[in-house]
Amino acid sequence: MTDRDSKIKYLLFFVSAALFLMLASRSSFLYIMNNWDDANSYFSVGKALFNGKVPYRDVFDQKGMYLYLAYGLAYLVSHTSFLGVYFLETIVGFIDIIGFYKLIRLYAGEALSVLFAPVSFLVIVVSRSFWWGGAAEELCLPFYIYGMYLLVRYAREDFDKKPLSFGTIFLGGVFAGFVANIKFTGLGFFFGWMALAFLSYLILREVVMGFKACAVFLLGMFIPFVPWIVYFALNKSLYDWYWGYVYINVFLYPNTSEGGIYSFFYGLVKILYWLIRDNLIYFVPALVGILFAFLAGRQKFFARLVVPVLFGFMFLGIFAGGRTIPYYSLPLGVFAVFGFAFLSAVLGKFMKMEKKKEGAFLLSYVLTNVLGMGLVLALSMNTEFLSQKKDFFLYRFRDEVLEKDSPTLLNVGCLDMGLYTLTDIVPSCRWFQTQTLDIPEADNNPYHEQEKYVREGVTDFVVARDIFPDNIYDRYELIDQAEYGYDGYEFTYYLFRLK
Repeated sequence: MTDRDSKIKYLLFFVSAALFLMLASRSSFLYIMNNWDDANSYFSVGKALFNGKVPYRDVFDQKGMYLYLAYGLAYLVSHTSFLGVYFLETIVGFIDIIGFYKLIRLYAGEALSVLFAPVSFLVIVVSRSFWWGGAAEELCLPFYIYGMYLLVRYAREDFDKKPLSFGTIFLGGVFAGFVANIKFTGLGFFFGWMALAFLSYLILREVVMGFKACAVFLLGMFIPFVPWIVYFALNKSLYDWYWGYVYINVFLYPNTSEGGIYSFFYGLVKILYWLIRDNLIYFVPALVGILFAFLAGRQKFFARLVVPVLFGFMFLGIFAGGRTIPYYSLPLGVFAVFGFAFLSAVLGKFMKMEKKKEGAFLLSYVLTNVLGMGLVLALSMNTEFLSQKKDFFLYRFRDEVLEKDSPTLLNVGCLDMGLYTLTDIVPSCRWFQTQTLDIPEADNNPYHEQEKYVREGVTDFVVARDIFPDNIYDRYELIDQAEYGYDGYEFTYYLFRLK
C-alpha cells in the first residue's frame, strides 16, 4: 500500500467511528446530555481528580483509575457537557476499527478488510449492551482487540516456527494491567490469553521459557499500576485505593448464590441465552465467527483453540460473579469480527475488489457507512432521546441550583443523575451519590453517611430520585420535582434547597 492509501484508509476509519458514535452515543453533541448515572459518576470522579480530590478517599466510586483519568481529561475539554467524552469514545472507536481491520486481514484481502472493519464496530455500538455510551467496558475494548490480534496472528502464522516472543507476552501483560485498572472483571480474558500462551510453550516443549513468560506477563501487568501506587502513596491513601477498588468489588459486589456447581453452570447458560437474545446483532456474527475460527483452513489444533477459549474465559470473567446488567456483555461484541472475517473470506472467493478500482471501493465504503447510520437510527436504544429538548427537567434543576453562588450538592437515591455535570459542581462529600453496596461497617456505610449529611445540612442542595432521608424537611425545603422514565421504569426526581 502507498502512504496515500494508508492515510485515506485511516481517515475513513476515523470518520466511521465519529459518524456511528454521533448517533449511537448520548455523549454526542446531537444529544442534549448523556444522562446515564454511571457515566456521570465517572465524570464527577474524573472532575474531582483534576480538582485535587483523591478518588475512593474523598469521592467514592468503585471503578479503576484509568477510567477516571480518561473522564478527567474529557472534563478538561468541556466542564458541563459530554463533548470531551464523545471525542474520547471516537478515538477509542477509531483504534477499535483499526484492530478489527488487522484481525480480518489475517483471513481476507485488503479491500474487504477495510470494508468490514467498521461494520464490526457498528454491530457493537448499535447493540443493547452498548447502553447509553461511555461505559468502562467501552474503554477496555482496544486492549481486548489488540490482545486477541497478537495471539491469533501468532497462532496462525508463527506457531510452527518459533515460540511466542517475550515482547508480545510483555505487551499482553501491559494490556491486562490497563484493564485491571479500568474494570478488573475483564481480566478473565487475559487469564485465558496467558493460559493459551503458556500452553503454546508446553506444546513446543519449552517448559522453562513458559514459566519465564508468566513472569514477563506479570511484569508487564505491573507497569500500569506504578503511577497509581506512587499517586496514592504520596496522598497516604493506599488503603483507600485497596478498600474502594479491590475489597468492594471482590468481596461485596458479586451476587453469587449457593447451590453447587450444577446451579452455577446452569445460571451461566441462562445468562448466555438471554445475552444472545438481547444482542443478536453481534452474537450472530460472533457465534458464526467462533465456529469459523475453530474450523477454518489448515491449521494446528492450538490455533483452533484460541478464539473459543478467549471467548469462554471472557464470559466467565464477566459473569461468574452473578450480576447481569446489560452493558456488562459489551466486550463479547469484539468476537463479531470473526463472523465478518468469515464473510470476507467467502466473498473473497467469489469477487475481486481491486484497490485499483478506487472509485468503486470508495462508493462501496460510503454506502456501507450510510446504511450503517440508518441501522443505528433504526435499532439503537438511544436515538429516541435525540428529540429531547433543553426543557429537560435537569436543565430546570440546573438553573435553580445556579441561582446560588458556588453551590454544593448531594445526590440521593441513585448514582449521579447528571446535575453535578450540568452545574459544574465538584462533589464535596465522599458519598456524593447513593451507592448500591451492602457495606457492613456502620461507620463507613454510604446510606448512614448520606443521612448524616442531610441531618447536618452539609450541602446547599439535595437532588433525589424516588427516596430520600425522612429527616430531610428538618433542614431542607422542596423547590422542584419532575417525573421521568426510561427503559420501562418511571421515577420521580426531587430538588431540595437548604433552608
